[in-house]
Amino acid sequence: MAGQQFQYDDSGNTFFYFLTSFVGLIVIPATYYLWPRDQNAEQIRLKNIRKVYGRCMWYRLRLLKPQPNIIPTVKKIVLLAGWALFLFLAYKVSKTDREYQEYNPYEVLNLDPGATVAEIKKQYRLLSLKYHPDKGGDEVMFMRIAKAYAALTDEESRKNWEEFGNPDGPQATSFGIALPAWIVDQKNSILVLLVYGLAFMVILPVVVGSWWYRSIRYSGDQILIRTTQIYTYFVYKTRNMDMKRLIMVLSGASEFDPQYNKDATSRPTDNILIPQLIREIGSINLKKNEPPLTCPYSLKARVLLLSHLARMKIPETLEEDQQFMLKKCPALLQEMVNVICQLIIMARSREEREFRAPTLASLENCMKLSQMAVQGLQQFKSPLLQLPHIEEDNLRRVSNHKKYKIKTIQDLVSLKESDRHSLLHFLEDDKYEEVMAVLGSFPYVTMDIKSQVLDDEDSNNITVGSLVTVLVKLTRQTMAEVFEKEQSIFAAEEQPAEDGIDANKNKAKGGWQQKSKGPKKMPKSKKKKPLKKKPAAVPLPQAKQQKQKQANGVVGSELAVKEDEDDISEKGSDSEEEETNRDSQSEKDDGSDRDSDREQDEKQNKDDEAEWQELQQSIQRKERALLETKSKITHPVYSLYFPEEKQEWWWLYIADRKEQTLISMPYHVCTLKDTEEVELKFPAPGKPGNYQYTVFLRSDSYMGLDQIKPLKLEVHEAKPVPENHPQWDTAIEGDEDQEDSEGFEDSFEEEEEEEEGDD
Repeated sequence: MAGQQFQYDDSGNTFFYFLTSFVGLIVIPATYYLWPRDQNAEQIRLKNIRKVYGRCMWYRLRLLKPQPNIIPTVKKIVLLAGWALFLFLAYKVSKTDREYQEYNPYEVLNLDPGATVAEIKKQYRLLSLKYHPDKGGDEVMFMRIAKAYAALTDEESRKNWEEFGNPDGPQATSFGIALPAWIVDQKNSILVLLVYGLAFMVILPVVVGSWWYRSIRYSGDQILIRTTQIYTYFVYKTRNMDMKRLIMVLSGASEFDPQYNKDATSRPTDNILIPQLIREIGSINLKKNEPPLTCPYSLKARVLLLSHLARMKIPETLEEDQQFMLKKCPALLQEMVNVICQLIIMARSREEREFRAPTLASLENCMKLSQMAVQGLQQFKSPLLQLPHIEEDNLRRVSNHKKYKIKTIQDLVSLKESDRHSLLHFLEDDKYEEVMAVLGSFPYVTMDIKSQVLDDEDSNNITVGSLVTVLVKLTRQTMAEVFEKEQSIFAAEEQPAEDGIDANKNKAKGGWQQKSKGPKKMPKSKKKKPLKKKPAAVPLPQAKQQKQKQANGVVGSELAVKEDEDDISEKGSDSEEEETNRDSQSEKDDGSDRDSDREQDEKQNKDDEAEWQELQQSIQRKERALLETKSKITHPVYSLYFPEEKQEWWWLYIADRKEQTLISMPYHVCTLKDTEEVELKFPAPGKPGNYQYTVFLRSDSYMGLDQIKPLKLEVHEAKPVPENHPQWDTAIEGDEDQEDSEGFEDSFEEEEEEEEGDD
């Protein structure tokens, strides 16, 4: 009976298959993710944007020759060694012979299939003389020759070979393990156990433990959990945070503490340089003891941030620390926005009056502080200072101009080219061109808003307590495109103005000529004479009518009869005309009713199709949001004093400016390149009426480019719950018919009984 055998690979051929697959699974993904990127593409990109971003700090830091880094070289060496090993193993596998071959006795005897018995015997004699052990031949080969001869001449052996592929009959099933036999050899047992113990009991626990210890300290946005706890405590403590308090809380993040972050540094020179900066800045309260906001690391971060907002020159030893701190600010402020939103949600869900939600001003101050940190400007500074070559000295020439009072970026963009050039006359031509290039790269975002109630029969009818969905379509353009539109509009206005002057002159001249000629006289033939009206027939008195009849005699009577007949015929014709008019009017009314019904049906069908398309579009948007992973690389931000390349991101939310409450949670738009559709959802108010909300679009990088759009909601009373509905009827038509037939049979039987009783 056939059995099973497990055996290791003595020759080591199958082990190469396993090793080749294992190395390939490691080398191919590692090359894709770890191979150092080509620096030429980055250099080309930086060269293309040099005209606009050449003066930015992050651009200048990128162009600096980096210190020789050995890590990319080590990565390349390790990956190339892995590929060399993979290719060697693949070559080794391709050259290995197959151990398992189908047994064929004709091949063993060097005969063609179908050879006769005489040819088989003759060939066997020749090979046995050659390989017989007594004559110095190969014993193994001789056994194979004898086995092949028996398989071709013995009937039982031939039958076994045809059925089982072996002259000896069914063999045991063998399973090969793709590991060399020396692994289970008793001589190497201690070494194998040491390797297994080192790999699975030392290296693996250390790697997993270090990864776990590092990951539990951070949130999903790579922010320390301790920082989130600090922000939650102080935001709850101070529900209305002004900018000064907000900067103080922001600086208390554990990312700036060397105890929790190894990248943060603390130098002995900080004890000398930081107090000097505090004296220069002023207005820093050091008396209040409020840890960790008053710890040395927090005080250092706060001073560096305030000096950055004031665009102060700091010592070179603190520049690296300031750059490190500024790189962390956008992510920390986003975490603070998330904390404020979570506290607002908790306050709405709880009915306790003691738990007060943070104010809308605190949320908006966080967003403003992000803009200030990226641009290096204080809160009430002019947004024009974001442009190059415009400093505090020459800003007065722009903002306090007699003719043009420019306060914002939009005011500067809306000017004509000639007016803009005359306003910035203090700049040289090359500097003016640079300012225009930078101004043209600034974003200009427009919003299209549509409010509706999804998954409802009437999506445009907003009722009390319904879930309102506001679909906001964002379209991003550059200020350069706005330049072109403004210039084309100005050119179009100037051209018709010139044409209008000439036209007005011609009109005035034509009018003056017409007045000089006087009114035209109509020809006699064309003059119409006024028609004389005939006097209406006055009825005669009855006495006169009788005398006239008597005088006229028979003739009068005949005429009277004829007149009566004519009157009767006229009355009949009038009545027929009235009837025909009524019939035609009723037909017209019926036709108009049919047309109106048809129009209503068509309108209803169009509305249904539109609602169906909107529903399909919303489903497609949700599917795309789930399946697609859009890149967060949008457009680089122009920032003169920010040390890292920042991408344009936005916050989108709805608020009630009158009540100073947040209606929908802020949505962080990180993928706006050209167009983006965002859905903001919030519950409708609890009372019917008209509500005035505002949709805010705030940049996290630019000052003065925020967009505001009103949102009007008309909330109606909710529909009453129907008590009866046709779909709720459980009776089936067949059952109703059966009940009717049973009732008919009962009545028929009663009638028969009555007839029998009468008989």
